[in-house]
Amino acid sequence: MTKEKKFNRVVLKLSGEALAGKKGYGIDPVVVDDIAGQIQEVLESGLDVAVVNGGGNIWRGLSGSSKGMDRATADYMGMLATIINSLALQDALENRGVATRVQTAIEMRQIAEPYIRRRAIRHLEKGRVVIFAAGTGNPYFSTDTTAALRAAEIEADAILMAKKGVDGVYDSDPAKNPDAKKYDKLDYIEVIQKNLGVMDSTAISLCMDNNIPIVVFNIDTKGNILQAALGKKIGTMVGGVK
Repeated sequence: MTKEKKFNRVVLKLSGEALAGKKGYGIDPVVVDDIAGQIQEVLESGLDVAVVNGGGNIWRGLSGSSKGMDRATADYMGMLATIINSLALQDALENRGVATRVQTAIEMRQIAEPYIRRRAIRHLEKGRVVIFAAGTGNPYFSTDTTAALRAAEIEADAILMAKKGVDGVYDSDPAKNPDAKKYDKLDYIEVIQKNLGVMDSTAISLCMDNNIPIVVFNIDTKGNILQAALGKKIGTMVGGVK
């Protein structure tokens, strides 16, 4: 399938909640299969696709699950949650015949490859989906930062930031404020200054330093991943102008 495309290589950032479906926790196999189908469409359109999963459907480090716990320990537990999600997505993709590799920043050879930048790029060049698991391998860094870091390392053209229940970036919470204004385009520095919550400040700074655009869109609408990957006008575009 050949379609007009703006990007050649993308990193899809999925929240853990996106894999949980309406339950809000755990993994919904039907939802994961649907996401796998949308990733397959992107791959078949001729793009290289890498994925970074969050782990909030299983464990939330800084907020929620880890109250009173040592921060580093909580963060490592969150990294393990991302590995569980990555294996679930890998299984769904391979059930569809899509060649997939999971690379993890915490070495566990029986489960996944260790993260090696050149190997990841080679997999992408061969048409395989690469799923980056276990964050950066370090506590105190979010999976948003992982997406920005891996995008820079593999020379991705954009990060596709899939949000659950919201179709872009707003100046306030649209669920609470019916007059909330949606942005079609933002500069990186605006996101930081206005504290818009697209990504944490470390991740935004990495994207700004490496001029990696971020497309923020609603994953609940089927086909949106492909639309975002093809550079269609969807959601909110952050940065990307040289």
